[in-house]
Amino acid sequence: MVFDQIFEPFIEASPVSVMFRGTLEHVLSAERLDRLFADTAKKQYLHELTFSTCVELLGLVVTQIRPSLNAAYRTRRERIGVSVQSLYQKLAGIEPAVSEALVQETAIDLGALIGRMKATVVGPLAGFDVRIVDGNHLQGTHHRLKELRRLGDAALPGHTLAVLNPQRQLIEKVVVCPDGHANPKPLFGRLLSEVEPKQCWIADRDFSTRTFLFGVADRRAYFVVRHHQGLGLEPIGPLSGVGKTKTGEVYEQQVRLPGSHDCELVIRRITIKLLQPTRDKDREIHVLTNLPAKVPARKIADAYLARWRIEAAFYQLTMVLRCELNTLGYPEAALFGFCLAVVMYNALSTVMAALRVARPEVAAAAKKKQKLSIYYLADEIAGVWRGMALVIPAAYWTKTFAHRTPAQMAKLLLGLARHGPINPFLTNPAGVKKRGKRRIIQHGGHVSTYRILQKQKPFHEKRQQ
Repeated sequence: MVFDQIFEPFIEASPVSVMFRGTLEHVLSAERLDRLFADTAKKQYLHELTFSTCVELLGLVVTQIRPSLNAAYRTRRERIGVSVQSLYQKLAGIEPAVSEALVQETAIDLGALIGRMKATVVGPLAGFDVRIVDGNHLQGTHHRLKELRRLGDAALPGHTLAVLNPQRQLIEKVVVCPDGHANPKPLFGRLLSEVEPKQCWIADRDFSTRTFLFGVADRRAYFVVRHHQGLGLEPIGPLSGVGKTKTGEVYEQQVRLPGSHDCELVIRRITIKLLQPTRDKDREIHVLTNLPAKVPARKIADAYLARWRIEAAFYQLTMVLRCELNTLGYPEAALFGFCLAVVMYNALSTVMAALRVARPEVAAAAKKKQKLSIYYLADEIAGVWRGMALVIPAAYWTKTFAHRTPAQMAKLLLGLARHGPINPFLTNPAGVKKRGKRRIIQHGGHVSTYRILQKQKPFHEKRQQ
């Protein structure tokens, strides 16, 4: 492994920080970002403020290296050469297609690195290439915009659909919608374009629609989706018990799902009678699947219950990374901030993948119910980043990491992962948690920022430029 001497103190003191910074340089080089913007943007165009500069500044905020966008701007003000108002206006016009492309293209590169490092893990359903999909509404923003100042309701900047690859532990795709009040179902068609034969898609009951289920089946793929009561089914077989899992008793029944044009699906409905009710006081969970009969119902039940992995990813995006910047009121800016946080999450997952492969201590810790903590890793990186930025010029990072092939980059990451202690980044052994009573908090209403801003056409058109 060949590094300039300037890197050596940081490799010895905090190799994970070098790994993370190098990974970002590999997938987010300025040249690559500006090319992505030029290829994807339809309305907005580049002036003095480049897209790569926007990514750099907002990236400092979502990783909590800087407390705010203005604070990040002040550290680069002389070099940027535009006002902070111009920066905010630029972010307000980032098109959703650009944000989505940023996630998808970088996820492809990071997935190639994980594949080269042989760092994939066993998914929730062994033998199947699983994808877990879920939706997320961004939290209400501050009422900084003139159009929102006299409103008492929460201002919602939009919502997203995210697709998690649990084998690589990467969020591979994000579909964004700037209207916080829009129905997410019309977005399902854009997810179906990503479905490949033999994959298995796991989703909550929001995706229990004929469009989604027939769409997955038509692509010769499989689904494991919680049954929504509004989806009519016709039982065609008896309900029979098939055993127990850690969470309850499992039953199975064959059902018919009618579709349009006299087509239908004959699928299985798997019922889990829970030992303890859910937070919503549900005592039974019904799961629909078209997986072949050779896949036991108990394994399918466990696979569905493992969908908490994407909920954990959303939690880490919110608590460890700042994916919901309540200071970004314009929907396009808020959604761009979310997508950039997803890229940072994927980069951290890639660093963790290298540590899993290079350090046998990680596997030994897993036997004690300890695992790598994304929180401790992010905290270490945020603390060291500023020092590295002062000592190591950007040109050194570009020269060392930006133009490496996946094989070369994987080798660099594995070499770096062998340095430094691992214990500071391990969680404490998990104990048994007792579920307490759920607190009910009354909130006010909410409004869609997108629908309010649509009434302000002149400015809305100006910020697209």
